[in-house]
Amino acid sequence: MIRRLCSSVFLAGALLLAPFAAHAFELGELMRLLAAHPGGKARFVETRYLAVLDKPLVARGEMTYTPPNRLEKRTLAPKAETLILDRDLLTLERGQQKLSINLASQPEALAFVDSIRGTLAGDRAALERNYALHLSGSQDKWVLTLLPRDQKIAGIVQRITVRGSQRQTRSIEYLQADGDRVELAIEPVGER
Repeated sequence: MIRRLCSSVFLAGALLLAPFAAHAFELGELMRLLAAHPGGKARFVETRYLAVLDKPLVARGEMTYTPPNRLEKRTLAPKAETLILDRDLLTLERGQQKLSINLASQPEALAFVDSIRGTLAGDRAALERNYALHLSGSQDKWVLTLLPRDQKIAGIVQRITVRGSQRQTRSIEYLQADGDRVELAIEPVGER
């Protein structure tokens, strides 16, 4: 009798507390958080692990993101270069050389660029055009994995893993189809 009464009290307490239990962090919630990010500046460290080299290549610099379509990545070391993505125009400047590419004519490159831009902008539709999305973790420590849907894209990148906290992206890892890997660590500078 006492056991049954305790069991009933426990069950009633569990039912009363159920609405207060932590909810699962969902993809739509993450996209809303990312879309609300006002943009800003960040420092980055990019580490490239290439099979043909004994040591990784490390570059450092700063990035500026202006939602929803402009990303500027200025590499300061080891060599200065600037990469600007403005809508579908990608411009690379290195020394006196300048190269511009209209990504609309390069669908695989555009899909790769949209993985970055779509994540920063919280644009789920843009991401899902080319990737299957898998979210794990919590709002304070999330991991978004992008797996290519198209064979041509999968021929370039096997998986993209984005890690963050709240509305801030903290790192992006690209595992290329050939096994090489690029890690981009991002540290915000005075979030707006």
